[in-house]
Amino acid sequence: MSGHTTSTTGVIAGEPPSARRAPGPPASFILGHLRDVERDPLGFFTRAQREYGDIVGLRLLTQRACLLTHPDHVKHVLHDRHANYDKNTWDFRLLKPVLGDSLLTTDGPVWLRQRRLMQPAFHKRRIDAFATIMVDQVARLCERWTAHAKGGAVLDVAAEMNRLTLDIVTESLFGTQVGNQAALVGESVRRLSESFVSDIGSPLGFLSIFLKRPLGRARRPAAALHAVVQEIIERRLAAPDDDRDDLLALLLAARDEETGERMDPTLLRNQVLTLFVAGHETTSNALAWTWYLLSTHPLVAERLRAELSQVLGGRPPTIDDLPRLGYTRMVVEEAMRLYPPAWATSRNPIEDDEIGGIRIPKGTLVFLSPYLTHRHPDFWENPEGFDPERFRPERARERHRFAYFPFGGGPHLCIGETFAMTEATLVLATVAQRFRLDLAPGERVEPAPLVTLRPRDGLPMHLHPLH
Repeated sequence: MSGHTTSTTGVIAGEPPSARRAPGPPASFILGHLRDVERDPLGFFTRAQREYGDIVGLRLLTQRACLLTHPDHVKHVLHDRHANYDKNTWDFRLLKPVLGDSLLTTDGPVWLRQRRLMQPAFHKRRIDAFATIMVDQVARLCERWTAHAKGGAVLDVAAEMNRLTLDIVTESLFGTQVGNQAALVGESVRRLSESFVSDIGSPLGFLSIFLKRPLGRARRPAAALHAVVQEIIERRLAAPDDDRDDLLALLLAARDEETGERMDPTLLRNQVLTLFVAGHETTSNALAWTWYLLSTHPLVAERLRAELSQVLGGRPPTIDDLPRLGYTRMVVEEAMRLYPPAWATSRNPIEDDEIGGIRIPKGTLVFLSPYLTHRHPDFWENPEGFDPERFRPERARERHRFAYFPFGGGPHLCIGETFAMTEATLVLATVAQRFRLDLAPGERVEPAPLVTLRPRDGLPMHLHPLH
């Protein structure tokens, strides 16, 4: 790290341990650091961390903010004092007009009731059953790709992963398919992400939060997603099946603890929408970055194929194969280290706090960034390199628990972590046996830090069948 030297608690060496304000880069008198964050959030945050240490003081308009990147500080916010850090922040408030009071946007007792309601759908027994759906969907993808590869055309693998994971999550959790609406869903999520970023700190964003409904560029894609989800719900209501025990069945059967009434239709739609969008968007991006990294690191790809050949011998994987596909899983984990789909999140301290000798007044916008923490040079050797061996169990046990948190941490650890890792590992194992994916010549892939971290202009690749 260049610039100031910090201890493991983020205190600048040589200064007294009394709580003080966090150091930070020069700011515009009116806008603070808002334009820097809007123009290039990854670049700006990376430079700020290098120059000012593990706790960086920022300002967005009149909002005091700070960026925390040391694993100790991440643990403090997400685990040790999680009750003092809620989601009453600008970005979560912007999500509410679209997602409402869903599992992603709530805290406290409301969040806990929702979490307990949904947890059975993500039990290991259910995920084991979902594995068959996952492999069947990938087999259909491979059939399409085999026909496509004969033509030699370039394929946008990011879009293909989006369509695949959308099919998997809708069939697994909601017992249906979106069919020809997949392109509409993918485009709507992309447009919503772009509008979300542009509305941060804007008058339109303020108005959207105040009116509790999406406005401007967000209005049409939000309406399109609501319509798709509403159709899924109505289709199930029109043909109920008592034998189903998927997530949608659990939500439809839910009763209010006090009144005994069914879930409000709007809340039901918002819960389904949250899992519908988050359940495919993050995994599709993780897989897209995995294919990109494998195409630029042929030795890793060769070792991956060697494991698949030894364990599977050309047959499709099953849930029982996962314990023997250690390197395959490690490839996914390392891809999510470098390009975590949820690249940043925020929290709001309810009461004044102190972290690493720095004052954190209540109401400060606290930024946490897996993208930066996953590249912290004090915890990762050659942090910019792609090395799945980092995730050997013996090496992972020696690492700080919060040096790697692609699924969050503490009580709010992502409910879909096991589902996502099972899905990504099975997809990678199935496809990598049958195809080599090469980045199209002359293409430069850059990350777009929207709500999730996706390849900015897709992922154009050539498909090469291996058999």
